Amino acid sequence: MAKRKAPKIKPPPDPESEAWNKLPWRKFEQHVYRIQKRIYRANKPGESRKVQKLQKLLMKSEASRLLAVRRVTQDNQGKKTAGVDGVKSVKPEQRREMAKAIHPACWKRQRVKPVRRVWIPKPGKAEQRPLGIPTMMERGKQALVKMALEPEWEAKFEANSYGFRERHDAVKMPLRLSS
Repeated sequence: MAKRKAPKIKPPPDPESEAWNKLPWRKFEQHVYRIQKRIYRANKPGESRKVQKLQKLLMKSEASRLLAVRRVTQDNQGKKTAGVDGVKSVKPEQRREMAKAIHPACWKRQRVKPVRRVWIPKPGKAEQRPLGIPTMMERGKQALVKMALEPEWEAKFEANSYGFRERHDAVKMPLRLSS
């Protein structure tokens, strides 16, 4: 008689995890996108104060803070890479705390932790170069600031500049120009 495996019984999902997954992520993305669009449009000569106020609004917004935490802890490729503090994964209840802690009002009270140095090989060479890995909290802050600064700088870039820009492809550029 063949050995039979017992049916796998999944444990009930953690209520905090369920609550995190049920957050209206689509609405948060739309809210952040609307503010980013306003920053992009406000970036005209003489309106730098308006841009700064909108950036401040975006960084204080709970939707953008939750999205920054989600990006750092779930979406990014380096989500399992620990910084100096040794944190590799963040549980849903800790994610909510992290979203509160990356509010710009809390930055003055927090002391920045140093980055973890890892030496990685240079491509095609025997040499190595240093790579600094920040803590999860610092990565969350960086993602939040990036959300606020990207629209301003995107408006300042030249239309045909394709180097190191998100949603712009340098390989396809000659094809667009020739057609």
